[in-house]
Amino acid sequence: MTKKVFVSGCYDLLHSGHIAFFQEAASYGDLYVALGSDKTVYDLKGRTPVNHEDERLFMVKSQKWVTDAFVSQGSDMLDFLEEFKAIQPDIFIVNEDGHTPDKEQLCQEYGVEYLILKREPHTGLTARSTTDLRTINQMPFRIDLAGGWLDQPFVSKHYPGAVITISIEPTLQFNERSGMASSTRRAAIDMWGPRLPVGDPEKLAKILFCYDNPPGTKEISGSQDAIGIVFPGLAKANYDGDYWPTSIERNRDELALQFVENALYLVTLGPRHAEYDVLADTCIDAERAKALADPTEACWQAIQQFDIEAFGRTIRESFEAQIAMFPHMMNESVAKLIDKYRDKALGWMLSGAGGGGYLILVADKPIENAVRIVARREHE
Repeated sequence: MTKKVFVSGCYDLLHSGHIAFFQEAASYGDLYVALGSDKTVYDLKGRTPVNHEDERLFMVKSQKWVTDAFVSQGSDMLDFLEEFKAIQPDIFIVNEDGHTPDKEQLCQEYGVEYLILKREPHTGLTARSTTDLRTINQMPFRIDLAGGWLDQPFVSKHYPGAVITISIEPTLQFNERSGMASSTRRAAIDMWGPRLPVGDPEKLAKILFCYDNPPGTKEISGSQDAIGIVFPGLAKANYDGDYWPTSIERNRDELALQFVENALYLVTLGPRHAEYDVLADTCIDAERAKALADPTEACWQAIQQFDIEAFGRTIRESFEAQIAMFPHMMNESVAKLIDKYRDKALGWMLSGAGGGGYLILVADKPIENAVRIVARREHE
Protein backbone atom coordinates (compact mmCIF):
# COMPACT_ATOMS: atom_id res chain seq x y z
CA MET A 1 0.00 0.00 0.00
CA THR A 2 1.27 3.49 -0.87
CA LYS A 3 2.22 5.52 2.19
CA LYS A 4 0.58 8.82 3.08
CA VAL A 5 2.97 11.77 3.34
CA PHE A 6 2.02 14.94 5.22
CA VAL A 7 3.63 18.40 4.90
CA SER A 8 2.59 21.83 6.15
CA GLY A 9 3.45 25.44 5.37
CA CYS A 10 2.33 28.80 4.03
CA TYR A 11 3.41 28.32 0.38
CA ASP A 12 2.92 31.97 -0.50
CA LEU A 13 4.53 33.21 -3.73
CA LEU A 14 4.91 29.62 -4.94
CA HIS A 15 8.42 29.12 -6.38
CA SER A 16 10.86 26.46 -7.54
CA GLY A 17 12.00 25.72 -3.98
CA HIS A 18 8.44 24.77 -3.02
CA ILE A 19 8.04 22.58 -6.09
CA ALA A 20 11.37 20.83 -5.44
CA PHE A 21 10.21 20.16 -1.87
CA PHE A 22 6.88 18.74 -3.09
CA GLN A 23 8.67 16.57 -5.62
CA GLU A 24 11.06 15.13 -3.05
CA ALA A 25 8.33 14.64 -0.43
CA ALA A 26 6.09 12.89 -2.99
CA SER A 27 8.84 10.37 -3.67
CA TYR A 28 7.95 8.85 -0.27
CA GLY A 29 4.24 8.38 -1.05
CA ASP A 30 0.94 10.20 -1.69
CA LEU A 31 1.46 13.83 -0.68
CA TYR A 32 -1.04 15.76 1.45
CA VAL A 33 -0.33 19.48 1.94
CA ALA A 34 -1.67 21.52 4.88
CA LEU A 35 -1.64 25.27 4.23
CA GLY A 36 -1.68 27.83 7.03
CA SER A 37 -4.70 30.09 6.91
CA ASP A 38 -4.27 33.82 6.32
CA LYS A 39 -5.01 34.40 10.02
CA THR A 40 -2.45 31.85 11.19
CA VAL A 41 0.24 33.29 8.91
CA TYR A 42 -0.45 36.75 10.29
CA ASP A 43 -0.36 35.53 13.90
CA LEU A 44 2.95 33.70 13.38
CA LYS A 45 4.79 36.06 11.03
CA GLY A 46 3.18 39.44 11.70
CA ARG A 47 2.18 39.91 8.06
CA THR A 48 -0.58 38.75 5.77
CA PRO A 49 0.35 36.55 2.80
CA VAL A 50 0.63 38.19 -0.59
CA ASN A 51 -1.81 35.61 -1.95
CA HIS A 52 -5.13 34.83 -0.26
CA GLU A 53 -5.50 31.34 1.18
CA ASP A 54 -7.95 30.33 -1.59
CA GLU A 55 -5.43 31.29 -4.28
CA ARG A 56 -2.58 29.54 -2.46
CA LEU A 57 -4.73 26.42 -2.14
CA PHE A 58 -5.60 26.47 -5.85
CA MET A 59 -1.94 26.73 -6.87
CA VAL A 60 -0.75 23.99 -4.53
CA LYS A 61 -3.55 21.59 -5.53
CA SER A 62 -2.62 22.17 -9.17
CA GLN A 63 0.84 20.64 -8.69
CA LYS A 64 1.14 17.12 -10.09
CA TRP A 65 3.14 15.99 -7.07
CA VAL A 66 0.27 16.82 -4.67
CA THR A 67 -2.42 14.24 -3.97
CA ASP A 68 -4.55 16.69 -1.99
CA ALA A 69 -4.23 20.04 -0.21
CA PHE A 70 -6.35 21.95 2.29
CA VAL A 71 -6.30 25.02 4.52
CA SER A 72 -5.70 24.04 8.14
CA GLN A 73 -8.47 25.05 10.50
CA GLY A 74 -6.40 25.34 13.68
CA SER A 75 -3.96 27.98 14.88
CA ASP A 76 -0.34 28.39 16.03
CA MET A 77 2.52 26.12 14.95
CA LEU A 78 0.35 22.97 15.00
CA ASP A 79 -2.59 24.52 13.15
CA PHE A 80 -2.90 21.32 11.10
CA LEU A 81 -3.47 19.02 14.11
CA GLU A 82 -7.07 18.00 13.35
CA GLU A 83 -6.30 17.39 9.67
CA PHE A 84 -3.22 15.40 10.70
CA LYS A 85 -5.38 13.17 12.92
CA ALA A 86 -7.98 12.70 10.18
CA ILE A 87 -5.50 11.75 7.44
CA GLN A 88 -3.38 9.52 9.71
CA PRO A 89 -0.19 9.91 7.66
CA ASP A 90 2.64 7.42 7.66
CA ILE A 91 5.31 10.10 7.24
CA PHE A 92 5.52 13.78 8.23
CA ILE A 93 8.17 15.68 6.25
CA VAL A 94 9.64 19.12 7.02
CA ASN A 95 12.54 21.21 5.78
CA GLU A 96 15.37 22.03 8.20
CA ASP A 97 13.96 25.49 8.95
CA GLY A 98 10.47 24.01 9.46
CA HIS A 99 11.58 21.52 12.12
CA THR A 100 10.28 22.07 15.66
CA PRO A 101 10.30 19.84 18.76
CA ASP A 102 6.48 20.01 18.88
CA LYS A 103 6.18 18.48 15.41
CA GLU A 104 8.66 15.76 16.26
CA GLN A 105 6.84 14.98 19.51
CA LEU A 106 3.48 14.86 17.70
CA CYS A 107 4.85 12.22 15.35
CA GLN A 108 6.21 10.20 18.26
CA GLU A 109 2.79 10.26 19.96
CA TYR A 110 0.99 9.00 16.84
CA GLY A 111 3.66 6.62 15.61
CA VAL A 112 4.36 8.65 12.46
CA GLU A 113 7.79 8.66 10.82
CA TYR A 114 9.37 12.13 10.98
CA LEU A 115 11.74 13.15 8.19
CA ILE A 116 13.75 16.36 7.93
CA LEU A 117 14.92 17.28 4.43
CA LYS A 118 17.67 19.70 3.52
CA ARG A 119 16.51 22.73 1.56
CA GLU A 120 17.87 21.97 -1.92
CA PRO A 121 16.98 23.70 -5.22
CA HIS A 122 16.05 21.64 -8.25
CA THR A 123 19.10 20.68 -10.30
CA GLY A 124 20.34 23.66 -12.31
CA LEU A 125 18.15 26.22 -10.53
CA THR A 126 19.04 28.93 -8.03
CA ALA A 127 17.89 28.38 -4.45
CA ARG A 128 14.69 30.33 -3.76
CA SER A 129 12.66 31.34 -0.74
CA THR A 130 9.51 33.43 -0.29
CA THR A 131 11.59 35.84 1.79
CA ASP A 132 13.98 36.37 -1.13
CA LEU A 133 11.13 37.05 -3.53
CA ARG A 134 9.42 39.67 -1.38
CA THR A 135 12.17 42.24 -1.79
CA ILE A 136 15.82 42.40 -2.76
CA ASN A 137 16.89 44.44 0.27
CA GLN A 138 15.54 43.49 3.65
CA MET A 139 15.68 44.74 7.18
CA PRO A 140 18.01 42.70 9.43
CA PHE A 141 17.07 40.87 12.62
CA ARG A 142 19.26 40.64 15.72
CA ILE A 143 20.28 38.11 18.35
CA ASP A 144 21.30 39.21 21.83
CA LEU A 145 24.12 36.82 22.66
CA ALA A 146 24.65 37.73 26.32
CA GLY A 147 23.58 40.28 28.90
CA GLY A 148 20.00 40.72 27.74
CA TRP A 149 17.89 42.62 30.35
CA LEU A 150 20.78 44.88 31.33
CA ASP A 151 19.45 47.34 28.75
CA GLN A 152 16.51 47.89 31.11
CA PRO A 153 17.12 50.51 33.83
CA PHE A 154 15.27 48.40 36.39
CA VAL A 155 18.13 45.90 36.04
CA SER A 156 21.26 47.94 35.30
CA LYS A 157 20.49 50.42 38.11
CA HIS A 158 21.50 47.61 40.47
CA TYR A 159 24.79 46.90 38.66
CA PRO A 160 26.20 48.22 35.35
CA GLY A 161 26.74 45.81 32.50
CA ALA A 162 26.64 45.19 28.79
CA VAL A 163 24.44 43.51 26.19
CA ILE A 164 26.16 41.82 23.24
CA THR A 165 24.17 41.69 20.00
CA ILE A 166 24.81 40.48 16.49
CA SER A 167 22.95 41.84 13.47
CA ILE A 168 21.84 39.02 11.17
CA GLU A 169 20.56 38.79 7.62
CA PRO A 170 16.91 37.77 7.09
CA THR A 171 17.85 34.43 5.54
CA LEU A 172 14.47 33.18 6.79
CA GLN A 173 11.36 34.86 8.12
CA PHE A 174 11.85 34.49 11.86
CA ASN A 175 8.54 34.09 13.68
CA GLU A 176 6.87 36.91 15.55
CA ARG A 177 7.18 36.86 19.35
CA SER A 178 10.37 34.83 19.07
CA GLY A 179 12.92 37.16 20.65
CA MET A 180 14.56 38.25 17.39
CA ALA A 181 13.51 41.92 17.80
CA SER A 182 10.71 41.39 15.27
CA SER A 183 8.50 44.16 16.73
CA THR A 184 11.35 46.70 16.57
CA ARG A 185 12.13 45.47 13.06
CA ARG A 186 8.50 46.13 12.08
CA ALA A 187 8.86 49.67 13.43
CA ALA A 188 12.00 50.12 11.32
CA ILE A 189 10.19 48.91 8.19
CA ASP A 190 7.25 51.18 8.96
CA MET A 191 9.59 54.17 9.21
CA TRP A 192 12.21 53.40 6.56
CA GLY A 193 10.84 50.70 4.26
CA PRO A 194 12.55 47.36 3.57
CA ARG A 195 16.13 48.54 4.08
CA LEU A 196 18.12 50.62 6.52
CA PRO A 197 18.97 54.16 5.42
CA VAL A 198 22.56 55.30 5.07
CA GLY A 199 23.85 57.17 8.08
CA ASP A 200 25.61 57.04 11.41
CA PRO A 201 24.44 53.81 13.08
CA GLU A 202 24.16 55.28 16.59
CA LYS A 203 21.98 58.15 15.35
CA LEU A 204 19.83 55.72 13.36
CA ALA A 205 19.51 53.40 16.36
CA LYS A 206 18.43 56.32 18.57
CA ILE A 207 15.81 57.33 16.00
CA LEU A 208 14.51 53.76 15.81
CA PHE A 209 14.45 53.41 19.61
CA CYS A 210 12.39 56.60 19.94
CA TYR A 211 10.02 55.60 17.12
CA ASP A 212 9.56 52.17 18.68
CA ASN A 213 8.77 53.71 22.08
CA PRO A 214 6.55 56.76 21.56
CA PRO A 215 5.40 58.86 24.55
CA GLY A 216 3.02 56.88 26.73
CA THR A 217 4.59 53.48 26.06
CA LYS A 218 4.17 51.39 29.24
CA GLU A 219 6.71 48.64 28.58
CA ILE A 220 9.77 50.14 26.90
CA SER A 221 11.51 47.95 24.35
CA GLY A 222 15.16 47.82 25.30
CA SER A 223 17.51 49.88 23.15
CA GLN A 224 19.61 46.77 22.45
CA ASP A 225 16.90 45.79 19.92
CA ALA A 226 17.46 48.94 17.87
CA ILE A 227 21.24 48.74 18.29
CA GLY A 228 21.33 45.07 17.28
CA ILE A 229 19.32 45.73 14.13
CA VAL A 230 21.14 48.87 13.01
CA PHE A 231 24.80 48.18 13.89
CA PRO A 232 26.47 45.77 11.43
CA GLY A 233 28.37 42.88 12.93
CA LEU A 234 28.77 42.61 16.70
CA ALA A 235 27.95 45.36 19.18
CA LYS A 236 28.53 45.61 22.93
CA ALA A 237 26.28 48.25 24.50
CA ASN A 238 27.32 49.26 28.03
CA TYR A 239 24.47 50.23 30.39
CA ASP A 240 24.47 51.98 33.75
CA GLY A 241 20.91 52.62 34.86
CA ASP A 242 19.58 54.42 31.76
CA TYR A 243 17.65 53.37 28.67
CA TRP A 244 20.49 54.35 26.36
CA PRO A 245 24.00 52.92 26.86
CA THR A 246 26.90 55.02 28.07
CA SER A 247 29.00 53.66 25.19
CA ILE A 248 28.83 51.14 22.34
CA GLU A 249 31.80 48.97 21.36
CA ARG A 250 31.90 47.28 17.96
CA ASN A 251 33.51 44.27 16.34
CA ARG A 252 33.25 44.00 12.56
CA ASP A 253 36.26 41.72 12.10
CA GLU A 254 35.51 39.10 9.45
CA LEU A 255 37.11 36.27 11.43
CA ALA A 256 35.09 37.18 14.53
CA LEU A 257 31.85 37.17 12.55
CA GLN A 258 32.71 33.82 11.00
CA PHE A 259 33.56 32.48 14.46
CA VAL A 260 30.10 33.38 15.80
CA GLU A 261 28.30 32.19 12.65
CA ASN A 262 30.04 28.82 12.81
CA ALA A 263 29.36 28.39 16.52
CA LEU A 264 25.61 29.12 16.63
CA TYR A 265 22.77 26.66 15.97
CA LEU A 266 19.10 27.59 16.38
CA VAL A 267 16.40 25.04 17.27
CA THR A 268 12.88 26.32 16.63
CA LEU A 269 10.48 26.42 19.59
CA GLY A 270 7.69 28.43 17.97
CA PRO A 271 6.42 31.87 19.03
CA ARG A 272 5.69 32.60 22.67
CA HIS A 273 2.02 32.52 23.68
CA ALA A 274 0.11 35.78 24.03
CA GLU A 275 -0.47 35.22 27.77
CA TYR A 276 3.25 34.75 28.47
CA ASP A 277 4.42 37.17 31.18
CA VAL A 278 8.17 37.13 31.70
CA LEU A 279 7.97 39.98 34.23
CA ALA A 280 5.98 37.93 36.75
CA ASP A 281 7.79 36.74 39.89
CA THR A 282 11.05 38.54 39.10
CA CYS A 283 13.86 38.69 41.64
CA ILE A 284 16.28 41.50 40.71
CA ASP A 285 19.08 42.76 42.91
CA ALA A 286 22.74 43.78 42.68
CA GLU A 287 24.08 40.27 43.17
CA ARG A 288 21.97 38.83 40.36
CA ALA A 289 22.66 41.76 38.04
CA LYS A 290 26.41 41.33 38.60
CA ALA A 291 26.03 37.60 37.88
CA LEU A 292 24.66 38.62 34.47
CA ALA A 293 27.18 41.39 33.77
CA ASP A 294 30.33 39.38 34.55
CA PRO A 295 29.88 36.51 32.03
CA THR A 296 28.84 39.04 29.39
CA GLU A 297 32.22 40.76 29.68
CA ALA A 298 33.91 37.36 29.52
CA CYS A 299 31.81 36.44 26.47
CA TRP A 300 33.06 39.54 24.62
CA GLN A 301 36.63 38.51 25.37
CA ALA A 302 35.95 34.93 24.23
CA ILE A 303 34.79 36.25 20.85
CA GLN A 304 37.95 38.35 20.46
CA GLN A 305 40.08 35.32 21.28
CA PHE A 306 38.06 32.86 19.15
CA ASP A 307 37.71 30.66 22.24
CA ILE A 308 34.64 28.55 21.52
CA GLU A 309 34.64 26.73 24.86
CA ALA A 310 34.67 30.04 26.76
CA PHE A 311 32.08 31.41 24.31
CA GLY A 312 29.72 28.54 25.07
CA ARG A 313 30.34 28.62 28.81
CA THR A 314 29.78 32.38 29.17
CA ILE A 315 26.60 32.33 27.09
CA ARG A 316 25.28 29.54 29.34
CA GLU A 317 26.27 31.48 32.48
CA SER A 318 24.58 34.61 31.14
CA PHE A 319 21.41 32.61 30.46
CA GLU A 320 21.46 31.08 33.94
CA ALA A 321 21.81 34.56 35.44
CA GLN A 322 18.79 35.72 33.41
CA ILE A 323 16.71 32.84 34.73
CA ALA A 324 17.71 33.67 38.31
CA MET A 325 16.08 37.10 37.82
CA PHE A 326 13.30 36.09 35.42
CA PRO A 327 12.30 32.52 36.32
CA HIS A 328 9.46 32.35 33.78
CA MET A 329 12.02 32.36 30.96
CA MET A 330 12.48 28.66 31.72
CA ASN A 331 9.79 25.98 31.55
CA GLU A 332 9.62 22.20 31.52
CA SER A 333 9.61 21.80 27.74
CA VAL A 334 12.66 24.05 27.33
CA ALA A 335 14.46 22.16 30.10
CA LYS A 336 13.79 18.86 28.34
CA LEU A 337 15.09 20.27 25.07
CA ILE A 338 18.26 21.53 26.73
CA ASP A 339 18.79 18.06 28.21
CA LYS A 340 18.50 16.62 24.70
CA TYR A 341 21.40 18.75 23.48
CA ARG A 342 23.41 18.97 26.70
CA ASP A 343 26.06 16.51 25.51
CA LYS A 344 26.26 18.06 22.02
CA ALA A 345 26.55 21.74 22.91
CA LEU A 346 29.03 23.88 24.82
CA GLY A 347 26.39 26.41 25.84
CA TRP A 348 22.80 27.43 25.31
CA MET A 349 20.35 30.27 25.75
CA LEU A 350 16.88 31.32 24.62
CA SER A 351 16.29 34.06 22.09
CA GLY A 352 15.06 37.27 23.67
CA ALA A 353 12.85 36.96 26.75
CA GLY A 354 12.20 33.25 26.28
CA GLY A 355 8.76 31.67 26.38
CA GLY A 356 9.25 30.48 22.80
CA GLY A 357 11.30 31.51 19.81
CA TYR A 358 14.57 29.63 19.48
CA LEU A 359 16.89 27.61 21.65
CA ILE A 360 20.31 28.92 20.62
CA LEU A 361 23.13 26.42 20.99
CA VAL A 362 26.90 26.97 20.88
CA ALA A 363 28.68 23.92 19.50
CA ASP A 364 32.02 23.00 17.98
CA LYS A 365 30.43 20.21 15.93
CA PRO A 366 27.37 20.40 13.65
CA ILE A 367 23.94 20.15 15.31
CA GLU A 368 21.66 18.18 13.04
CA ASN A 369 18.52 19.90 11.70
CA ALA A 370 19.30 23.26 13.32
CA VAL A 371 18.93 26.67 11.68
CA ARG A 372 22.10 28.66 10.90
CA ILE A 373 22.53 32.42 10.82
CA VAL A 374 24.43 34.86 8.60
CA ALA A 375 25.93 37.94 10.24
CA ARG A 376 25.37 41.29 8.52
CA ARG A 377 28.60 42.79 7.26
CA GLU A 378 29.51 46.48 7.12
CA HIS A 379 29.30 46.77 3.35
CA GLU A 380 25.76 45.38 3.34
